[in-house]
Parts: sequence; structure tokens; C-alpha cells
Amino acid sequence: MAFLTNMEDKYFVHQTAVIDEGATIGTGVKIWHFSHIMSNCEIGDNCNIGQNVVVSPRVKLGRNVKIQNNVSIYEGVTCDDDVFLGPSMVFTNVINPRSAINRRGQYSKTNVGKGASIGANATIVCGHDIGQYAFIGAGAVVTKTVPDYALVVGNPAKQIGWVGEYGHRLNFNGDGVAVCEESLQEYRLENNVVNRIK
Repeated sequence: MAFLTNMEDKYFVHQTAVIDEGATIGTGVKIWHFSHIMSNCEIGDNCNIGQNVVVSPRVKLGRNVKIQNNVSIYEGVTCDDDVFLGPSMVFTNVINPRSAINRRGQYSKTNVGKGASIGANATIVCGHDIGQYAFIGAGAVVTKTVPDYALVVGNPAKQIGWVGEYGHRLNFNGDGVAVCEESLQEYRLENNVVNRIK
């Protein structure tokens, strides 16, 4: 069975989850089975943290971040609002780890931009930011910074196109304009940069 851990009933925590003292947890957050929320991290309002997730110290999650099962978010990682982290995707935070060498304090930073999605079993090599609304395909291995609205797949990940804020692939016409099939939002591609224009 599950229960709420704070007196104001601000957020939900399953009874098997562990919340360390000093974690900041927003209103409407749900934390599921066997997850560990460590001290000095910040979790924004309305986040959903799946089963067997670890949120390390000094990690910062924006509002409405959805984390699927078996994800570890290590120190050095930040996620902006509305980020989706797929099942068993992987972040790293040290570029050259060695068991016998302590590299604490040498963590590389990775920021996942607003609205970005990272697919199941993808790996993000540390020090490479993910742009706003970018879409990382399942199983991709990201070894460089990903632009806003980029669609990347493969190992190593390569950009194969662009997506809109609703996650649909954008097809640009001769004037460099694309319309999302679901939202009807309009986008412009100019100098290999995509911006939403309507």
C-alpha cells in the first residue's frame, strides 16, 4: 500500500520509496516503488517519478517531468519543465570513470531542455546538452550536443530530422516552413535552426 509522507498532503510517495532529508519536493509529485530521492535535490511540481528511480544530490527537475522506470539521474544533470525520460535511459556524469580513482567534484554537466523526450534505453554521454523539444530515439547513444527540435537516433546518435512540440516529424517546404499535423503550430527552418513561428 502507499501513503503520503508530508503533513500537508502535497505529494504522494509509495511506502517502498526512500526520501532523504533535505530533498525539496513540489506539489502534486508522485514517487513510485523502490525509488530513492537523495538530499539536496529539487523536484518541481507535478513530476511523476517511476519505479526504481534514483535522483541524486543537487539534481534539479523542473515542473511536470515524467521519469519512467529504472532511470538514475546523477549529480550534474538538470531537466527543465515537461521533460520525458523513457524507461531505462541512462545519464552519465564522468567522462573517464575509473573505480580506483575518485572523481567526485569533476562531474560534467548535462541539461535537458524544456519539452525534450529521451527514448527507452538511450544513453546520454555527459557534458552534452539536449535542446528544447528535441527527441532522442530509443537506444540512441548521444555523444554531442543536440539542437532544439532535433530528432536523433542510432549509435552514435545522428540527427535525421526535426520534430515539433507535439513530437511529430516536421516536413519543411521550399520556404523553410513546416506545420505540425496535430497542433497546426508553424515552424521555420533557417540556417539549420528551427523556431516556432505560430
